[in-house]
Amino acid sequence: MVGVLVTAAAALAAGYLLGRLRPWQRLGDWAADQVRFTGAWVRGGAARQAVVVLVHAVTAPRTSWRIMRAPATETRAPTPVRDPDWVAHRTHHDKGGTA
Repeated sequence: MVGVLVTAAAALAAGYLLGRLRPWQRLGDWAADQVRFTGAWVRGGAARQAVVVLVHAVTAPRTSWRIMRAPATETRAPTPVRDPDWVAHRTHHDKGGTA
């Protein structure tokens, strides 16, 4: 009887810790970040590619195929282009009038 209570308490504690730590979700987030944003998984060699793709496919099977086919996102923000002849290209509205 005591063994059953100890086993149940250990299972309850392990379930609570797994729920708090969320290793499955963290592993999936890591794999998604490696695939989507860094692009380093491509340069990491065949073994690293296999691990990242396998982990991502196991933790997020619905989105794995779509993400694997999508190109990597650009990390730089687009810089605004200034027009040196902005005065000549102004519209009537830009000059202070009503359009």
